[in-house]
Amino acid sequence: MTNSSSQRRALIVRNEVSPFGKSLIAAGYVDTDQMQNALVESRKSGRPLTEILESMTGRQLSPDLLRQYKKQQLFELKVLYGVESLDPEINDIATNQVGQLIDTLLPIDICRRYRLVPLSKNETQPPSLLVAMVDPDNLDAQDDLNRILRPQGISLQRMVITQEDYQQIISKYLDEKLAKQKQMEVEQAVDVKQDLQNIDSLDTLSDAPDEEAELDVGGAEDAPVINLVNKVLAKALQEGVSDIHVEPQENSLRIRFRKDGVLRQAFEPLPKKITPAVSARFKIMAELDIAERRLPQDGKIRRMYQGRKVDFRVSTLPSRYGEKVVLRILDNEQTQLGLDKLITDQDTLQMVRDMANRPFGLILVTGPTGSGKSTTLYSMLAERNDPGINISTAEDPIEYSLAGITQVQVLREKGMDFASILRSFLRQDPDVILVGETRDKETAKTAIEAALTGHLVLTTLHTNDAAGAIPRLDEMGVEPFMVSNALLGVLAQRLIRRVCSECRITYVPTSAELARFGLSTSREGEIMLYKANTLQPDEIAEARAKGKLCQKCNGVGYKGRVGVYEVMRISDRLQTLINEAAPAERLKEAAVEEGMTTLLAYSLNLVQQGYTTLDEVERVTFTDSGLEAERKAKRKSSLSCRTCSATLQQEWLDCPYCMTPRFQD
Repeated sequence: MTNSSSQRRALIVRNEVSPFGKSLIAAGYVDTDQMQNALVESRKSGRPLTEILESMTGRQLSPDLLRQYKKQQLFELKVLYGVESLDPEINDIATNQVGQLIDTLLPIDICRRYRLVPLSKNETQPPSLLVAMVDPDNLDAQDDLNRILRPQGISLQRMVITQEDYQQIISKYLDEKLAKQKQMEVEQAVDVKQDLQNIDSLDTLSDAPDEEAELDVGGAEDAPVINLVNKVLAKALQEGVSDIHVEPQENSLRIRFRKDGVLRQAFEPLPKKITPAVSARFKIMAELDIAERRLPQDGKIRRMYQGRKVDFRVSTLPSRYGEKVVLRILDNEQTQLGLDKLITDQDTLQMVRDMANRPFGLILVTGPTGSGKSTTLYSMLAERNDPGINISTAEDPIEYSLAGITQVQVLREKGMDFASILRSFLRQDPDVILVGETRDKETAKTAIEAALTGHLVLTTLHTNDAAGAIPRLDEMGVEPFMVSNALLGVLAQRLIRRVCSECRITYVPTSAELARFGLSTSREGEIMLYKANTLQPDEIAEARAKGKLCQKCNGVGYKGRVGVYEVMRISDRLQTLINEAAPAERLKEAAVEEGMTTLLAYSLNLVQQGYTTLDEVERVTFTDSGLEAERKAKRKSSLSCRTCSATLQQEWLDCPYCMTPRFQD
């Protein structure tokens, strides 16, 4: 508030008995002492003077007195702020116009934050927007309004309004919006009940307003669209899927589930006419703006299901035929943390544990979205979690809740990004720091500086393999010498489906099939592998009818997933190559020569151990670059000296026997 307005307010406050007060005294409603006490109480508590007087006397003020009080109040506000005042009882307010301006120009959160209402847009030169404000002198409100209006060439005009009138107008707008929303659901749900009868009968989820309310069986009186959405969520939780895709098509609405990394259709195609209602229902549950259909939105649904907390991370995206909604299910209590529960190979497990137990340095975990990076990082933290260690994490979003550690949510709109949170961590005496994702130079350099100053830093990058993390940091602008000095190792990973142990099929692969994956063909006939017994939808129905359907995988052929890992530990040789800015192919080749198992080799080992199939290897980890790295390493490990024919098992600069320069292929 400005000095002039403060002075004006002081003049009004010093006026001990206003004309309104004198009218009350003259009418015998109160005496002078009661009026003085009421004025003092109103100034101290901020409550309306009329409310205090009615409470003090136990008598209601007449409409004429209330009208006189409001008239005086508006006059004082006009003098106080130096702008015109708004009286809804005298000035006509176009409710429809107010709602349209809130929906298209000034968002409801701005109106509620600064207690203001847009009244009308005047087509003057330049155009102006008339806004009624409880506090017209609020500089933050003026700055935000001008930030919104100036790019559109609109100037701001202010009026003052009482708190009671503002609240009444906003409440009316919200009530009308809620009524329209419910009416839209009702209209779009007409005649839908018959169309939804093809959905299997499942336990449904109640529409509980409490964000942690227990999910329960829905009633028959629930609207059809609410019932449908509840059944979708219930079926997803019952089947243990990771993602729900609600996808509008040209002539239908398709719902798919992602389970064990593979998408499949969960229901028969649904009627196209329910698409807007289904999208709106998900947005209501996630507390998103149902009127906004042109921009993507993100939200969260939290519920209790069978005694445990379940979060649904909701993302909406406008598409050609309507809004696509994708929900990521974060069921923390169903996830088992621990490196030994993730990594099946004992040598790889020991290498990862050795890195995670180091006192300082940087560990990178790479892989695409949904490859299990967060689970691996949390498993490292779970094994380091100890009362004697200070662990802090910066995440977006917080996916797991771990007792004993400090977890911070990224809030970019408040200026709390990964880099700023990480800088704050360094003033909090940390031992271990987790950064959810490194996506820019500032975050990368801050993380590396933390690793160089005595902290263990864990973070993720989006690269295809372990060696690719080094060029990625170089692209961000991080100096190679900083990377080579701070980096302990890079862990690349994927998730591959486990073949069902109950119905898998044994077979002997052909020489051509083995050779395609770079496996030896000299033992053809001795290698026994497994295939998945995957059934088509009609075969599943037939097997279920005959009672021959596998109870473990329900005809899918796979149940659960197993991790595939590639661990590149930084050695002296790799440090040298990093400082020389060697390409990813050269780094990978050197790491394989030093014993690194590639993603392809690790997954092929899982095939031979009976965990998965060659089909899954081809789907997830089979790449030409991985195969070529294996072949180069094999060729180089068996090179011979061209002078003495000695076998060179390692990359010597000179033959260790006759000192002839190393043979190059």
